[in-house]
Amino acid sequence: MLTIIHADFNLRAHGDMVLALLDEYARDPMGGSEPLSDYARANLIQELAKRPTAGALIALQNGEPAGLAIYFEGFSTFACRPLLNLHDFMVATRFRGMGIAQALLSKLDEVAQARGCCKITLEVLQGNEPAKALYRKAGFEGYALAEETGQAMFWQKKFPA
Repeated sequence: MLTIIHADFNLRAHGDMVLALLDEYARDPMGGSEPLSDYARANLIQELAKRPTAGALIALQNGEPAGLAIYFEGFSTFACRPLLNLHDFMVATRFRGMGIAQALLSKLDEVAQARGCCKITLEVLQGNEPAKALYRKAGFEGYALAEETGQAMFWQKKFPA
């Protein structure tokens, strides 16, 4: 049986599930192929708990942690409404192909609509064809204002720790 819960970052059991799932994702080629750092393991959950715009959904298959969606509320200035950014999204390898990803995205839709959000944003690697197919099926598409200006690109600038 599949159950999706809202993670409470103040509950150790929820924090442990988030860390275990996120570490599995980080170790996957689509997550960078590296485990979470010791620093992230020691501090992530308390840092998420400090941020009122942070949230997470945990999918449980027969009580076992099976999937994770970490999101942050942002704001669209053009729409003058909140938005949700899906920051981390994964289904544990042994639970793939069971509809868990679709269920998590559906629940995230409910969260966004309940908050009055104008959209959900996410990033996906160009080579992650299964994820791109899933997101398209769920109604996501590349973002462009006009054909002549092209699609939006996600860039970053890193700072040392």
